[in-house]
Amino acid sequence: MPELPEVETVKAGLAPVMEGQIIARADVNRAGLRWPFPEEMADRLTGKRVLGLRRRSKYILVDLDSGETLLIHLGMSGRMLISGQKIGEFHHPHPTPEKHDHVVLFMDGGARITFNDARRFGAMDLLPTTGQEEHWLIRDIGPEPLGNTFNEPYLVARLQGRNTPIKSALLDQRIVAGLGNIYVCEVLFRAGIHPARKAGRISAKRVAGLVPLIRDVLAEAIAAGGSSLRDYRQADGELGYFQHVFQVYGREGEACLNSGCEKKIQRIVQSGRSSFYCPQCQR
Repeated sequence: MPELPEVETVKAGLAPVMEGQIIARADVNRAGLRWPFPEEMADRLTGKRVLGLRRRSKYILVDLDSGETLLIHLGMSGRMLISGQKIGEFHHPHPTPEKHDHVVLFMDGGARITFNDARRFGAMDLLPTTGQEEHWLIRDIGPEPLGNTFNEPYLVARLQGRNTPIKSALLDQRIVAGLGNIYVCEVLFRAGIHPARKAGRISAKRVAGLVPLIRDVLAEAIAAGGSSLRDYRQADGELGYFQHVFQVYGREGEACLNSGCEKKIQRIVQSGRSSFYCPQCQR
């Protein structure tokens, strides 16, 4: 599932062709994906001007001049693809419609935005822009890891006394928004913390040290266009490249990259998810 860097990359790719533009026509080709689409979604989108795009955790939020916001969740395999618009050095002509093109937005500037989702775990919803933080998908989400409210004192306080593994705690969207399996594995490797360590038994100093590491890993991943595993593509159809510099994720049985370490990366399963770590460097 796309994590914060991938969603941020898609949002950044959509912004130049959507912001300030009118949705000339919206085609909604099925009743819903993971959940039903809102009633009369095509009519509520058609003719509306896009005021701006934002990201909240793993959701893209598209503010409209109707006073509503389009919420987009990519799910496991969802892709937002742009065609008919010159993006940087590339021009992407409109492709032939595909089976899993579930929602298509025709922008008045000539671009076409296609939400393609083969596995249908994605979602779209329309919610009032005012008071949107009370929407059931958003209201319990914690602070953004790249924002000012996510800081050392906050994380130390939230993890104090917790009996859950640190990996599970960092994946908890109520504690910090947008982190997923890939980037938590990478952060814990850099921090030298074993993914199964109980969060409440890690010193305040080490917990505080996670904050800058989280920001560094996310910033590097965003700069690389995210990580392309299986279905993920940027909005212009290109792959992300951060997967080429993974230090532990997906590297089971390979040598640890830390200088002087002769151990191999191991994998354990936590709550149904694979955790990759070095048994010597992470304690």
